[in-house]
Amino acid sequence: MNPLQQAQAEAAHALVRQGSLRGRELLSLLLGVPAMERESFVDTLLGLPEAPPDEPRLPRGAVPYLPAGVDEILTMVSEVPLCGHDRFVDLGAGLGRVVLLAHLLTLAPAHGIEIQTQLVAAAQTCAQALQLAGVTFQCADAASVRLAGSVFFLYSPFSGSTLQQVLAELRSLAERQTVVVVTVGLELPGEAWLRRRSTALPSLTIYESKCASSRT
Repeated sequence: MNPLQQAQAEAAHALVRQGSLRGRELLSLLLGVPAMERESFVDTLLGLPEAPPDEPRLPRGAVPYLPAGVDEILTMVSEVPLCGHDRFVDLGAGLGRVVLLAHLLTLAPAHGIEIQTQLVAAAQTCAQALQLAGVTFQCADAASVRLAGSVFFLYSPFSGSTLQQVLAELRSLAERQTVVVVTVGLELPGEAWLRRRSTALPSLTIYESKCASSRT
């Protein structure tokens, strides 16, 4: 970022900490940042550190940490659409970029599940620094967690049996309530209980449980 944008991002960080920058105002600010600078701007605004090295022995099916793009997050929020009455869950939350931004843009309670201990600790530190009571993080294997929420975000966080166990848990949840699954770079063609919706970004797909009423 150039010095002016750096200063703007630091000022926005202070406003977020004060609780005075949220929702539409925050969205307008982010859309005004040049696309090439938006990633760095958001990370400064959120106070995210550089990612530490991945743990040396990730479990089978886990993938190295790679943050979701800001444009994918903004498109997800607007096209789900994510609302304050939802409970948002990021499976493979990393440093918390998606969880923090989704909460700040919508005030929806947001929860991140991440298997790497050092990433969870960093995400929790950021949420505490921003004084975000509606954000939580959990260090766990997503396949071992009883999932609770209405909108679930997956940026190719795992594969194989882990992914299949998570999808089975989400399918069970969808028998009791509406479930929306948002994926980046991940297609779910074999999940007959889901209805696929295309989005403005080819990399982003929204799936709704078929018993759900349309959210659009």
